[in-house]
Amino acid sequence: MAQTIERLDVDVLVVGAGLAGTMAAAHAARCGARVALASLGRTFSGSSFHGSTWGLGLVGPKGASDRDDLADAIVRVGRGMADPTLAGSLADGIPDALAALEAFGVRLAAPKREDEREFIPCFDDRHRLWRGIERAPYAQAMGEALARLRVTLLPHCELVDLIAADGSVAGALLFDHGRGRLFGVSCPATVLATGGMAGLFARPLCAPDVVGSAHAMAASVGCRLTNLEFLQIMPGIKNVGAVFNEKTFRWASLVDDAGRDVLSACCGRDGAAVRELLELRSGHGPFSARLASREVDLAVAAAGPDGVRVRYDLPDGPLPEFVERCFSWLESRSEAGAELCIALQAQASNGGILVDEVGFTGTDGLFAAGEATGGMHGADRIGGLASANALVFGMRSGRAAAARAKRERGIDPPAFDRSLEDALERLAAPAAQDGVDATRTAACLMERCCLVPRTGAELAACCERLETLAHRSDAGPGINRPSPAGADSVDLAGAIAARRAAHQATSAAMLAASALARTESRGAHFRSDFPNEDPALARPFAVTLENGDVRCSLSR
Repeated sequence: MAQTIERLDVDVLVVGAGLAGTMAAAHAARCGARVALASLGRTFSGSSFHGSTWGLGLVGPKGASDRDDLADAIVRVGRGMADPTLAGSLADGIPDALAALEAFGVRLAAPKREDEREFIPCFDDRHRLWRGIERAPYAQAMGEALARLRVTLLPHCELVDLIAADGSVAGALLFDHGRGRLFGVSCPATVLATGGMAGLFARPLCAPDVVGSAHAMAASVGCRLTNLEFLQIMPGIKNVGAVFNEKTFRWASLVDDAGRDVLSACCGRDGAAVRELLELRSGHGPFSARLASREVDLAVAAAGPDGVRVRYDLPDGPLPEFVERCFSWLESRSEAGAELCIALQAQASNGGILVDEVGFTGTDGLFAAGEATGGMHGADRIGGLASANALVFGMRSGRAAAARAKRERGIDPPAFDRSLEDALERLAAPAAQDGVDATRTAACLMERCCLVPRTGAELAACCERLETLAHRSDAGPGINRPSPAGADSVDLAGAIAARRAAHQATSAAMLAASALARTESRGAHFRSDFPNEDPALARPFAVTLENGDVRCSLSR
């Protein structure tokens, strides 16, 4: 290279500092690895620490006798899209992950009235073990643990590209937004814990640092992705930026600006039938095409981004504990007397990078954990299992990454430098605004075509436009080679924005292509042109990149 950039040498690099990432970093370090924890946001960030909900609920089996039933429920609710082995492995791993979390000093909340029906997880049919993770106590306890374990923290450092050599991932190229510099991290094992794909949409219910770019990077180094079309779409409270508490649907009326009942208008139902639909809808947070309550979401979707108004007729006496807690939290964020307005928004992914039981992606040197992963969930996901997944596979991927680092020394420095040079050559140098505009265009396309409902014509047009955006953002001359201090800031800012936009457009194209290929409606995926399940499609799609082109095929 004409000018070199700084390089950090560690055993394990973890990218993403939510539940999954901090668990992976802590467990890798406990195994004796030298660990660096990088995150686009601050340490303890991502959707795990985003204020769209009161906190993080998680569920697990109620004792050993419940583990098989929970695993069966995951598969049943997943409608053929969840891998039974991974589902069973997840259920088995939750008690150990909870014990490990408490060993780090994290206090978990338990319900006072656990027999209330509101503690039955969404899409499930019985009570499970329920625990709550409060963000501030978690950050306090795990922050102290990471410090004791001497984990190197790299907040506000964005993953720009994975560094691959000889069929293995050997580290990463990162951009430090605080210091305006690029630097390389050389390591035998990398863990992606970068969150889901909701950040690819214009109005997501996720943290702003969940940008969805890592899925494309994983695919570019040979990983398979699965179940991308099953994105959880939630009613969000527009004026608060929070997830709507679905448990309150049973006491709600949904009305337009003129005060007319939107369900009666859209569905042609009378008052009793509307109440029955809203009662059913109160049993699950995300939209599901498989339940009659989908009519509620379709009526909200028909109102567009302006949404519908929510009016309550609450019962006399105390509310259920779960509802009481959510209402109290919501009141602390809302203007006094403000009427709630809800619209459908992208919130969380049921699919992602396909992993095995320890978070290995199939590409040497690369592991993944948390919402970035796929396989253990299906077309619908039982409520509380996203947090459980983050803990279980965060713990396992950290341990597995540390074990690989002990076995493999990584590639020699000259080979790493050559691969780093290749990554730098892939950076283009348009004006910074071009990358920002491309990201915004892709997000608006996803918002228009990939929420509820979806149609083949819109998805096909979306895929074509996204592929064009990906190639356009990825084109251009290489940047001026940066010095350790950062070099040409204008070129560098444009290069980072353009590379991010290219990855995001590719990730979005993979999701849209999966939705286009699935010519049926199943769980979180609804096609108005194919409104029913097709038994011939009762298998997940595997999504790969071949020479930069998206390929979808039914898994065997």
